[in-house]
Amino acid sequence: MQKEEKIKEIIFLVEETDEGYIAQALGHSIYTQADSLEELKEMIKDAVECHFDEEDRPKIIRLHIVKQEVITL
Repeated sequence: MQKEEKIKEIIFLVEETDEGYIAQALGHSIYTQADSLEELKEMIKDAVECHFDEEDRPKIIRLHIVKQEVITL
């Protein structure tokens, strides 16, 4: 039986909203939100720790921050 490869990193898509920030993991059912970016980072760490067993937990959390801008003519 082949041993499953451990996940080395996890990527979150982070979006700024009128109420704060939301983050969703790509490829995993992890979603969280917070009022500030610093608070969101802590919430993401907590969510990853809760989602994975210690031996399967990724070592790197990468944030892909999307900022929408509207330009009017």
